[in-house]
Amino acid sequence: MEFKFSMPTEIYFGKDAVLKNKEVFRAIGHKALIVTGKSSSKKNGSYDDVKKALSQTGVEYVLFDEVEENPSLETVERGSDIGKKNQVEFVIGIGGGSPMDAAKAIAVFIKNPDINKENIFSAGKLDSIPVLAVPTTSGTGSEVTPYSIVTSKQERTKKNLGQIIFPQVAFIDSKYTFNLPYDITVNTAIDAFTHLVEGYLNTNSTYMSDIYGEKGFELFRYCFEKLISKDLNQEFRNKVMLASVLGGIQIAQNGTSLPHGMGYPLTYFKGLPHGLANGVLTTEYLKSFKDQTKIKRMLNILGFSHLGELETVLNRLVGVKIDINPEEIKEYANSFVMNKDKLINHPEEVGLEDIVRIYSKSLLKN
Repeated sequence: MEFKFSMPTEIYFGKDAVLKNKEVFRAIGHKALIVTGKSSSKKNGSYDDVKKALSQTGVEYVLFDEVEENPSLETVERGSDIGKKNQVEFVIGIGGGSPMDAAKAIAVFIKNPDINKENIFSAGKLDSIPVLAVPTTSGTGSEVTPYSIVTSKQERTKKNLGQIIFPQVAFIDSKYTFNLPYDITVNTAIDAFTHLVEGYLNTNSTYMSDIYGEKGFELFRYCFEKLISKDLNQEFRNKVMLASVLGGIQIAQNGTSLPHGMGYPLTYFKGLPHGLANGVLTTEYLKSFKDQTKIKRMLNILGFSHLGELETVLNRLVGVKIDINPEEIKEYANSFVMNKDKLINHPEEVGLEDIVRIYSKSLLKN
């Protein structure tokens, strides 16, 4: 048995994680750039907690609250310019995947003043200033992954920045998710579930990484029931947040697989939320496996006797109706299979016809 496992992020999980561990901020630096969206972190209390922790430990901060959903490289440049101007020593990303991913990218741009949106993808390996993460949704797992997904307008797609940027510290408190609307809760939970699935059914999966996947499926056995019944109590919020963290730890080791890469054009061109873009493709992705051994184990942990039961749950949660035609599907599929790096995590041989079939059966239902 051989495997490599690295999780450099220090995790504080639980109620009031930010305030109970406020001394961590002071230990990292004297001035921070807070990166967040326009309003949600101010409504759910996360921004106030971070401000209070910084104030009580004597750490100065500058606010950049202009991160949009699916952050663009232009936004990353604006944020990094503010950070460089104010000579910040570290970055705190507060929010869902978009602010945390933007925070990681901004930290790279601050550390490397010659980097910009034109040369970042050809720059080679780069360092960043320290990043701290405070997630306020349960789905992305970005607080424990090295990935930073940004929107390249020039390439007309979402893509990974291509750097390894693990947050140094993650403060994970499910109270920030208590008032999330049902639709956002579903979208982000499905994202977390697809992380678990794609990391588990992965070329890079190991005994060690499977532990996180299988523990995540145990949690989703409960979480799916609560999502269907719309009984989003505090126990659900805590368990789906933990499942999200476990999924993030798993894909930090293994990466994602077909649904994530195939879902990006659905988000970029069709405006489909990221989690739903993954989720709508998941059933046909699972059906495409010739070897169903590991899928059966996953279904058993989830409490399902066959794939059709999971399909029923996903169909109830992922109601996707988009205007798409076969020509667009072929275009997306062609673009996807041309990048061999997007195929290497899938443990079985896959070609253009397979990708077209998954797209078509998922999106062209009558």
